[in-house]
Amino acid sequence: MKMHYLIAMTAALSVSSAAFAADEGEGLFKKNNCAACHAAAKKTVGPSLADIAAKYKGDKGAQAKLEAKVRSGGKDSFGTMPMPATAKSVSDGDIKTMVTWILSQK
Repeated sequence: MKMHYLIAMTAALSVSSAAFAADEGEGLFKKNNCAACHAAAKKTVGPSLADIAAKYKGDKGAQAKLEAKVRSGGKDSFGTMPMPATAKSVSDGDIKTMVTWILSQK
């Protein structure tokens, strides 16, 4: 009987940590002004989050590629508007969290 409780608690904590990570990714995205150029479902200055996630769906190297692009900036992936580099004050861990969240968008 105790094993059932342990399994249930483990499952609940897994769901809670995934939800927390999603909330953290969205919060960091907003905090670091990414929403000034990117919207969830429509193109603004930059591509939508849904378009980014769709473009990289199934790409095993997408996480690393996008982390590098967010850190250093990039161009020519979604048109001619270049993406500026992210401020050095944003940690690599925060970028990783944001990219993970972005890639989870639909």
